[in-house]
Amino acid sequence: MDLGISEKVAPLIAAVREMVAQEIMPLEEEYRSEVGKSGNRFVYTARMTEILEELKAEARKRGLWNFWLTDSEKGYGLSTVEYAFLAEEMGKTPLGAEVFNCSAPDTGNMEVLERYGTEDHKKRWLAPLLNGEIRSAYLMTEPGEASSDATNISMSCVRDGDQYVLNGEKWWASGAGDPRCKIYIVMVKTGGEEDHKYRRHSMVLVPAETSGVKILRPMEVYGHDDAPHGHMHIKFSNVRVPAENLLRGEGRGFEISQGRLGPGRIHHCMRAIGHAENALELMCKRSLAREAFGKKIAHLGANYDIIAECRMEIEQARLLCLKAAWMMDQGDPKAAAPWISQIKVVAPKVALKVVDEAVQMFGGQGISQDTPLAASWTHLRTLRLADGPDAVHRRQVARTELRQYANEKI
Repeated sequence: MDLGISEKVAPLIAAVREMVAQEIMPLEEEYRSEVGKSGNRFVYTARMTEILEELKAEARKRGLWNFWLTDSEKGYGLSTVEYAFLAEEMGKTPLGAEVFNCSAPDTGNMEVLERYGTEDHKKRWLAPLLNGEIRSAYLMTEPGEASSDATNISMSCVRDGDQYVLNGEKWWASGAGDPRCKIYIVMVKTGGEEDHKYRRHSMVLVPAETSGVKILRPMEVYGHDDAPHGHMHIKFSNVRVPAENLLRGEGRGFEISQGRLGPGRIHHCMRAIGHAENALELMCKRSLAREAFGKKIAHLGANYDIIAECRMEIEQARLLCLKAAWMMDQGDPKAAAPWISQIKVVAPKVALKVVDEAVQMFGGQGISQDTPLAASWTHLRTLRLADGPDAVHRRQVARTELRQYANEKI
């Protein structure tokens, strides 16, 4: 098991790290200050667009683009382990993933289109996504349903001639607030109670501007709307899409969603470790620059122990994430699943702890807009629900463990 940095990815890591530190991070504050200046928080100002597009153009010029593509003819052909190191670097800044066209939910959606889309789907949606010209959203969670059990998904999708008709609501549609979001991939229910529970659901492509699609509101995360990205609550009222927009046919939703979520979860976790590394760096610099009670903060209380524990826990979390990535690379998603569940619990919890300790070191400034820590904490706390709550992942880990010792089905 090789979890180290390969010769192939090492120069890419160095290039991404340099661009993040030297060119992206210095523009974060200006970019954030532009949100809402037009009067609408979900509209990009000219300066926001300029910042993003110039950074993206520079990334493409340097060949730092679409790292997630596993096809060596179209991308770098990186393994999941190799990509994981890049995801960590991109996670150190909120703009990082988009600058390199490696954002969620776009990477997962592009994988879906690449694997399951028709040639027309690829031409219409995948090509502009690969070029960073548009954004996308993935709509699964529903209000009123325990969506951590995806068999509960109930949005109606009924065949009517050469069309499907959708009715229902989705929420926490991340990225749907972005005016550049042009396509939704939507989990819907096409089967009935007579069908096997894992054959009742399907995935369908819905252009964002389709008649009957209405954004009801942006969902707030601890009081923040995360504009202009947004996590939207959307209503579908007799929304009609061509029958060919259904991916792979009726009843294939779970098959597609599992193929989509495995790599994406690992990407999320490694970006979380990037958050933690950034927070630890800020914590250390603060502790050496700030004085109280006649001493530098580093020398007060248990701060040595706190810094040491943060470093050790980050290292442990990274190794677990790389092990999960390695398991994915072996080509058996079922064997990798419990490892992915483990890291989904561990990575955001460790990152949250490190960020929280950094906040303590900064005092009141730490919970303000003057550092990235408050936004980082909010993102990481959300991550503990975004791909399923901790309890669901722990359940999967425990079931895997118990099966070794039980004769009955667990």
